[in-house]
Amino acid sequence: MNIEAETIAALERARAAAPRMALATTAQKNDFLAQLASSIRKSQAAILDANAADLKRARDSGRTGAFVERLTLDAKRVEAMAAGVEQVAQLADPVGTVIEKWERPNGLRIEKVRVPIGVIAIIYESRPNVTVDAAALTLKAGNAVVLRGGSEALNSNACLAALIARALRHAQLDANAATFIGNPDRETIQVMKRHPELIELIIPRGGKALKNALAGSAVPLLPHFDGLCHTYVDRAADLKMAEAICVDAKCSRPSVCNSMENLLVHSAIAKEFLPPLAARLTAAGVEIRGDERVCKIVADARPATDEDWDTEYLDLILSVKIVDSLDEAIAFIERHGSRLADAIVTDDAATAARFEREVDSATVYVNASTRFTDGFEFGFGAETGISTNRLHARGPMGLNELTTYKYVIRGSGQVRV
Repeated sequence: MNIEAETIAALERARAAAPRMALATTAQKNDFLAQLASSIRKSQAAILDANAADLKRARDSGRTGAFVERLTLDAKRVEAMAAGVEQVAQLADPVGTVIEKWERPNGLRIEKVRVPIGVIAIIYESRPNVTVDAAALTLKAGNAVVLRGGSEALNSNACLAALIARALRHAQLDANAATFIGNPDRETIQVMKRHPELIELIIPRGGKALKNALAGSAVPLLPHFDGLCHTYVDRAADLKMAEAICVDAKCSRPSVCNSMENLLVHSAIAKEFLPPLAARLTAAGVEIRGDERVCKIVADARPATDEDWDTEYLDLILSVKIVDSLDEAIAFIERHGSRLADAIVTDDAATAARFEREVDSATVYVNASTRFTDGFEFGFGAETGISTNRLHARGPMGLNELTTYKYVIRGSGQVRV
């Protein structure tokens, strides 16, 4: 069977499973999730063995740094996957929820009710935990899901997909409701984007190559791409708080999209704030790239280029710029940011209010790290990704963002004349 026929057959299996998944009871879906969490814990050794094979292949091919970090699973991350699944099980089932209701003068009673989207395809790279997070959320929201991970995590993803299928069967649900595309050839993506009759929505999580591969898609896209996040330390900031926030935002996990890439510091506090911060960052292995004023204050800083301000490093590299006003900071974020997560550190309420109002990002922080832009941290249990779109969802996507709605109208014989 060729790639096109193979991929279409997989999509058709997911399409056939979708109606029953939409009608699954909350008890069935939670039974599936409980079984999946248990299986992940019991299968930790097998998962880590599969991941070890992926890591060996990645290193043998010359992959290093952030790529390997995102690919790596360990006991802690396996447990986090299981815990995330359990948290999704504890969340309210969105399907059938009445969003709003009203009655018309003619007696018609109208309800706006959440329903599943249908078949959602998730195309992702590097991070095998996405296999579990995406399946848990999309299935709890009553959808069928098509999982297409990258070639670099093929063994890990296949192992986890098998656990998902087994847990669905345990809950007496169709295992094809979570269909795994095991062929790593990029042609599978080209096939998927041509079939809106089989897929309602594609959620891509990756870099520029994936963005280019999906150009001209006939299937609606909800892309989760760049994460170029900023922190602005205002002249009215608590500098110890700002230091802790900046170190966390850059160093806690630099390979993920909610880590800080550009730091903006008000000129009034730059000479006091930057040296101790730079010392902590340098000790943590961070390379600092600064504008001319930063380089005069931080001796070890390398001169930043124009390209640096627009680069998502996903690594221990930080670009730092000194600004003279809130207006300059907001304008810089507008020009260089990706609208995913941006933060201000300040004790001035009016300044904070302006930043909240004027920075047009999916998540805007006051006195907190951008690293909280995460479905688990928002209480969603997990996430299918972080959308920088405005339609139909924005920010970390949980259960509600994986549903649409329909109107249910109840009458007593009304006719329109």
